[in-house]
Amino acid sequence: MHLDKISQNLLEKIANLHEILNGAVSFRKNGKGEILRSTQNIEIVKKIDGSGIDIFVHSSCKREACHIPVIVSEEGFYDEVYNDFYIEDGADVVIVAGCGVHSSTQAGHNGIHTFHIGKNANVEYYENHLAIGKGKGKELNPVTIIKLGEGSRMMMETNQLGGVDYSVRDTKAYLKDDSTLEIKEKILTQNFNVAKTKFKVYLQGQNSRCNIISRSVARGESEQVFKSDLIGKNECFGHVECDGIVLENSRIDSIPKVSACSNLASLTHEAAIGKIANEQIIKLMTLGLTEKEAENKIIEGFLK
Repeated sequence: MHLDKISQNLLEKIANLHEILNGAVSFRKNGKGEILRSTQNIEIVKKIDGSGIDIFVHSSCKREACHIPVIVSEEGFYDEVYNDFYIEDGADVVIVAGCGVHSSTQAGHNGIHTFHIGKNANVEYYENHLAIGKGKGKELNPVTIIKLGEGSRMMMETNQLGGVDYSVRDTKAYLKDDSTLEIKEKILTQNFNVAKTKFKVYLQGQNSRCNIISRSVARGESEQVFKSDLIGKNECFGHVECDGIVLENSRIDSIPKVSACSNLASLTHEAAIGKIANEQIIKLMTLGLTEKEAENKIIEGFLK
């Protein structure tokens, strides 16, 4: 399949793909499925109504990767897709998602992903979002619903790499006995971008654990809102950590919340928002960097 340079660039940024690889792949462009390919261990099936795909990861899957990137490059086009992931007991899979938007007018993508994860399964999930091109009105609104079975683990890394004018990132999770959820979030906003993040995690099972770490940088006149709610309903552990850097005339609101519905629940949160320390800038400038280069280097390290 031939891809134009813009699509190739977006694929590389959102899914670390220089080209469409072998293996399990679902590549969607401007609302249409361009590639749909299954393997022996990962079966991808198009939904009957065409609104998305079902991904079946069999118990025989051991560290196999599945790529499901989306690109929107049609002017004025808004895409909405519903993807369901069915992870069998004991499966071990790496899922690489992400969406790239290139448009000079309003355009966007809403991806609603639901994970049905069986017992003692392991899932690594990576989701990157990026918008490029002149003009305003580029939106990306991911919704993630996670249902973790007993003894299962999910690591979710989600990154908003820049250029997105408006986004609402909504994640809900339900954890059973001995299950673990780790979430790492990184967000960059600039100009007049607005980014809102909402996490709601129900620690229902005994010995369930959740750890959320968010790193964000706001520049220009951009605004960010971070909300999290950990609800402990059993003997469990949950922690939320939110760190933000505010530059120019931007704004970050951080609203972490914990709710203990059991006297055996252990829930903590911390938030820190501020500017880059002058000492850091000066130290890098003594090594030959300009003030702007030093600032960018610090931001790059912070969001790694």
